[in-house]
Amino acid sequence: MKKRTTIWTVLILLAMASFSFSRPLLASPTEEAAVKNAVEQFYAALNAMFTGNLDPMKAVWSHADDVTYLGPTGGFYVGWNQVLPVWQAQTAMKLGGKVTPADMHITIGHDLAITENYERGENTNAAGKTQTVSIRATNIFRKEGSQWKMIGHHTDLLSYLQK
Repeated sequence: MKKRTTIWTVLILLAMASFSFSRPLLASPTEEAAVKNAVEQFYAALNAMFTGNLDPMKAVWSHADDVTYLGPTGGFYVGWNQVLPVWQAQTAMKLGGKVTPADMHITIGHDLAITENYERGENTNAAGKTQTVSIRATNIFRKEGSQWKMIGHHTDLLSYLQK
C-alpha cells in the first residue's frame, strides 16, 4: 500500500510540475511595474529624440551585439553598432511632435518582456508638414542586472520617412 501511495504521489507531483512549466510565467507586481517603467522610459526617450536629444535613447537600450531594430524608416539592423547610427540619423531629423503607445499588451517572462501596441501621434516631415503617426510596434526588453533594457524595436513603415 505504501509503494502505491508513493507512486501516485510522484505521478501527481510530475503532473503538477508539467502543468506549471507549460503555463506562461506570471510576473510579480514589482517586475510588472519595472517593465512598465522601461516602456515609459522608451517612449519618453523617443519623444526626446524628436527634439534632437539622443541621450535618453542611448540609456534605455542594451548596447549588446544581439539587439535589433526594424523601424519606420525601413531596414534591419543587428547589434548596437548598427542600431546607434540609425537612431543618430533619426535624431538629426528633429521630427518634433509626440508619439505615445496605445492598446498595449505586455508579456513578461523570467528575463524577457515583450510589448505589442500601436504608436500614435504626429511628427513633421522634411517639408514642415504635420504627419499623423499610427503604426504597430513590438518592443522587446531583457533584464540586464536589475534593469530592463530594450533589445528589439519593430514597427510598421512610415512613408514620409522612406528614402
